[in-house]
Amino acid sequence: MGYRQAAVLVSVSFFLGVLFICLNVDYRILFTPLTESVVRDGLEFYTTFYNSPPAIKALLHSVMGVGLLGLVGKLHKWDDSAMFFDGSSLGAYIFALAIYLTVGIPACRTVVDPVPDVDTHADQVEALRVLSAGNTIIIVLLGGILALQAGEQWARRLEEKILREAGEAEAQKPATTVDASKESKKDK
Repeated sequence: MGYRQAAVLVSVSFFLGVLFICLNVDYRILFTPLTESVVRDGLEFYTTFYNSPPAIKALLHSVMGVGLLGLVGKLHKWDDSAMFFDGSSLGAYIFALAIYLTVGIPACRTVVDPVPDVDTHADQVEALRVLSAGNTIIIVLLGGILALQAGEQWARRLEEKILREAGEAEAQKPATTVDASKESKKDK
């Protein structure tokens, strides 16, 4: 495993960890009856998350950049493996980033800092549900990236094994077949 592969795995695993923490709240918002205590827990959790220090936000965004750079770097070697596995991983990663930027951030703003006289409590609850659904979709996409990266490693190892076995079989062929073909050429 190289540095590019490690950059992808580290960033994806890091964000899966962050999103699994969010899943404690998201699960109750999406899949249980929506009571006032569930809504209050969700509002408090995402308010804390949104009001975190700038250093934490900078860390999150820089890890996103590391993952993106790792995937683009892996795609630079344009072979079949890069096209199928890394290209699909890059597409899923960009889709996850797009969901984060277009759904996650605006919904989190609506949950934490509603516009006065425009956003009602019902709007906050709806934004909370949209944010939770977006986080769940991102979890599925990041899990797909991990599966694609594991599939790439499996395919590489299988290809190396097949090539090694073919090389060993070629080396074990009797030299007489080569000598016989040379003699038949001499006879002609």
